[in-house]
Amino acid sequence: MTTTMTMRGTEAGGVLLLALLLLSTTVARAEDPYVFMEWHVTYGTKNIVGTPQKVILINGEFPGPRINCSSNNNIVINVFNQLDQPLLFTWNGIQHRKNSWQDGLPGTNCPVAPGTNYTYHWQPKDQIGTFFYFPSIGMQRVVGGFGLISVLSRLLIPVPYDPPADDLQVLIGDWFTKDHAVMASLLDAGRNFGRPAGVLINGRGGKEAANPPMFTWEAAKTYQLRICNVGIKTSLNFRIQGHDMKLVEMDGSHTVQGMYESLDVHVGQCMAVLVDADQKPADYLMVASTRFMAGPSSVSAVIRYAGSNTPPAANVPEPPAGWAWSINQWRSFRWNLTASAARPNPQGSYHYGQINITRTIKLMVTRGHVEGKLKYGFNGVSHVDGDTPLKLAEYFNVSDQVFKYNQMGDEPPAVNGPMHVVPNVITAEFRTFIEVVFENPEKSMESMHIDGYAFFAVGMGPGKWTAAERKTYNLLDAVSRHTIQVYPRSWSAVMLTFDNAGMWNVRSNLWERHYLGEQLYMSVVSPARSLRDEYNMPENALRCGKVVGLPMPPSYLPA
Repeated sequence: MTTTMTMRGTEAGGVLLLALLLLSTTVARAEDPYVFMEWHVTYGTKNIVGTPQKVILINGEFPGPRINCSSNNNIVINVFNQLDQPLLFTWNGIQHRKNSWQDGLPGTNCPVAPGTNYTYHWQPKDQIGTFFYFPSIGMQRVVGGFGLISVLSRLLIPVPYDPPADDLQVLIGDWFTKDHAVMASLLDAGRNFGRPAGVLINGRGGKEAANPPMFTWEAAKTYQLRICNVGIKTSLNFRIQGHDMKLVEMDGSHTVQGMYESLDVHVGQCMAVLVDADQKPADYLMVASTRFMAGPSSVSAVIRYAGSNTPPAANVPEPPAGWAWSINQWRSFRWNLTASAARPNPQGSYHYGQINITRTIKLMVTRGHVEGKLKYGFNGVSHVDGDTPLKLAEYFNVSDQVFKYNQMGDEPPAVNGPMHVVPNVITAEFRTFIEVVFENPEKSMESMHIDGYAFFAVGMGPGKWTAAERKTYNLLDAVSRHTIQVYPRSWSAVMLTFDNAGMWNVRSNLWERHYLGEQLYMSVVSPARSLRDEYNMPENALRCGKVVGLPMPPSYLPA
């Protein structure tokens, strides 16, 4: 009897051990959930701001499909290029940790040829918030192909506000009626394409934006609006007739929840707000207006309270005036130090103000003419893309055949000389904490973006930057974000740790200037060559230029 019981106990223990091993194996192999999409990218005709024109559609939609996901989801998008030109998509604000292979720019990826397809696979790793995507080659983005990306927190991570009644997209942007190929030809010829023809909200402009109503709200409920400026040139002010907005998130970070009558949203930036439907049932106008340009332009869309038959009031809210208002609003934005980030720890657990700066890179917008044609750049260097993506050249160790590192210095040249038109690649030591100062000597607005990272926007001010300006920095709760505006004849300073290995684009979001060379690439290489720091080139990665036919380099070492 005792023997039998012992055997049964042993069998039970073995079964339990096997179950535990199977469970641990399953957990170890578990992957984050997948979101699959298939996009067919085509041309179509839309009547926008009163003019029929060719636009870029995704699955027949303009704007393109919204990507709804949660932190760490695997996003798999099979893109079929049915245009007559090569195509790439970039994911504005998505950091692609260890994975610049998915960044979708000419410096990182070979384009998807007409009549072919390519599958992107990326994760919003440890990210939450509001972002957008757009086509990155040439001037294609001016005619569409853009759409919203909303990244929700995982279920176990608390969000610092109650779930809204609905989560709505508001894509605003300036709009031009010229074809993207025509606009590129004008720039290639040394000409510009002038002022925008109007402003759009969710792809609608003019009278079409106001009829039918864009949203229907239930009284006494709260709605979340995800607002992105997807335009190419113009800062916009957004407001809602009779309603204040509670700012809760900006470029992927929870913010201190302040109330605003209107918000300046600069090119490439995104914000999320909560709005209470607390007014009497009626129709109300959402308005987006151009800022900082002569002859302002606006577009209005209608929010209808359910059951309303009362048209919007005639007193359309006016936009604010001047630069001071906008700068003071920026100074009011604060990082929410107590809210959880994408991981279960407070956003403010990273004390960036206590880290020693190892390097300062001062990037001054440079404008000049080369062979009689206008060019833009940084510090006298205007970037040009080649036939071989920079990332591929670096990975296959043929960089010397494609570009030279560090042809641009960390300081603007003391004397303005001729513009140098070359692939502009500078290096940053892995995991160093660097201060980047953007200087804009132009009379017009700028908007700057760094791919692969979120940075702390610590300061801005008029004139030229000096080290004394550090005394004015916000070293406690500056919002961590990916895009910062630079006012005319002013500077903006950001700080970040270059801990994401890869090849990353630093650029003007003003696409005319970007096209004309106001961009560079930052090469961040891990000396360990370890999969802990960077992924190998994906098996499906396209090859072009000088890497066609080359043997694969050795794999990065296991983590």
